[in-house]
Amino acid sequence: MQRQSLCFNQRILSQCSGARTVMGERYAFTAEWYDINASMIKRYQLLFYSADNTVEMFDIKNRRLFLKRSKCERVKLNDLYIGAIVNIHSRQLTIVDFGDEFTTKKLSSIKEKTFGLIKPDCVPSKMGEIIDRIISEGFIICQLKMVQLSSKEAAEFYQEHRGKSFYEKLVDFMASGPVVVFELTGDNAVTRWRELMGPTDSSVARQEAPHTIRAQFGTDVTRDAVHGSDSQEAAKREYDFFFGSKASNLRKNTDRIFQNCTLGLIKPHAVLDGQAGKIITAIRNAGFNISALQLYNMEKANTEELYEVYKGVVAEYSSMVEELTSGPCIALEITGDGAHSLFRELVGPHDPEIARHLRPDTLRAQFGVNKVKNALHCSDLLEDGPLEVEYFFKIMDS
Repeated sequence: MQRQSLCFNQRILSQCSGARTVMGERYAFTAEWYDINASMIKRYQLLFYSADNTVEMFDIKNRRLFLKRSKCERVKLNDLYIGAIVNIHSRQLTIVDFGDEFTTKKLSSIKEKTFGLIKPDCVPSKMGEIIDRIISEGFIICQLKMVQLSSKEAAEFYQEHRGKSFYEKLVDFMASGPVVVFELTGDNAVTRWRELMGPTDSSVARQEAPHTIRAQFGTDVTRDAVHGSDSQEAAKREYDFFFGSKASNLRKNTDRIFQNCTLGLIKPHAVLDGQAGKIITAIRNAGFNISALQLYNMEKANTEELYEVYKGVVAEYSSMVEELTSGPCIALEITGDGAHSLFRELVGPHDPEIARHLRPDTLRAQFGVNKVKNALHCSDLLEDGPLEVEYFFKIMDS
């Protein structure tokens, strides 16, 4: 059966190969979709035509055309990499592999992955600025979350430094507060991320590479703002520690009881437009505490559950669901006395146009586009805040 599937894939690609020269380059990927009704994963050959942003899909198991070539404006070549979750006509697909030799050769180097970490000295005060710097350098943030390491976990993560003079100090520091961990994709990501970080000693970085992250935000050798993998092999190991098989044992955030909190949800259009770091910085500059953070790709069922109160009440309901399932969003837990009402004031009116006229300093006035793409969702009612925070950081994770 596997050999038949391989032959089928090759036949598909052979039949479509002429499109590379006639209609621009055609890229092939293997993608998976979880069919919730059948409780099974279905696998597809996904073809993307860069000349006109069209896609085509073939059902690998049943060896037949599943989706005729059609326009898909919201999917760009930059969105397509191994591990990416893309929305094709309201169906979320996970790309698990390149589909042919051409795509592998063309994209493997520019879709390289690496691992990064923002250290406790810059969380939460500078994490928005660092995230913004990463995005401005052309990296794609594929995974992102805030975690709290125990001393044992910090020691395990830095086990290659065991026995060195700075080891104990480093472990204690890394367990002293939350860290933000992320996976990056980009052209020669491992090398470029290390160049962007700068020398390990922040004082040396300020002299030799003043525009690097450690030069701008680091203090010394230990409190040097960020960590990055030094090879692809290290990136895979470190990614697995925080996002793979070992990740279930980590505390995602500091201990919380879902009280005195509210939800801030940075919508996909703002994330894809590179505004996430700026929004996080604006929230911090306004004096709010961000006690939890994580990137999610929302499925339609989850989004409809979150937005259930708007169904039949808000005219934009269907468009709101479509927007929130169109790409990655970033959930934030905002904590503190009066957090709910104060944060809603900062977010501003639902319609960004009204916000720009009446309250130009609000987040929706600055980052919103229209009533659907209005930068952020925030909890409507005081009692909704803890429930929505728990929905993301407890129920969604389970």
